[in-house]
Amino acid sequence: MRKLWYFMLIMLTLGACSQEENSQAIEDTIPQAGNIEIPNTIFTSERNDDLIDEEEMKSSIKTYLDSSEELFHASTLFEEILYSDQELTKSELERLNEINKLVKENDENFADFITNNTLPEAYRKESKRISAYITSINQYLYELDETIDDLVDNISDGKLIVKDIESLLLLDESNHVNGREQKKIEEFLDQKNIDTIAFGRE
Repeated sequence: MRKLWYFMLIMLTLGACSQEENSQAIEDTIPQAGNIEIPNTIFTSERNDDLIDEEEMKSSIKTYLDSSEELFHASTLFEEILYSDQELTKSELERLNEINKLVKENDENFADFITNNTLPEAYRKESKRISAYITSINQYLYELDETIDDLVDNISDGKLIVKDIESLLLLDESNHVNGREQKKIEEFLDQKNIDTIAFGRE
């Protein structure tokens, strides 16, 4: 994950070549906030207590996963800017907050959809797996953000606190967020011919 990449970059910078050279190398790869597009589609549904057919179920899963991937990509680009020590304008920060809001809405909308409707039998278990997995990833990334932010603040202040590093190492993904779960989801997507850009499947 990019957060961990930035953490490793910070640690290497502490004992590596000059700060000026590193700053220039990083600056060359930083995206421009004005060029970052906020996805305009997330999963929504007004269905409640309805019987969902297979075609709609496939479309719903695709929309949810594609939206999750696009939102993740957009938020990562903003974070690259933040971690480069560039300041975001008020409007740019509002755009980042909008992305975070959309991530939460996307997760909640899909969870409500699969909970409040009758799904095709072959989709019930796997839809719950998909919802739990993506929601857990987003929660894990949020917690990782907070932990790394604290660590970066302490390094900036000249304080490298052991407990900060320990908290990062101890911050573990939930049972839902692991390679086995993703593999099961991808096998299901292949089995049902659901085409999505999630999991690098473009």
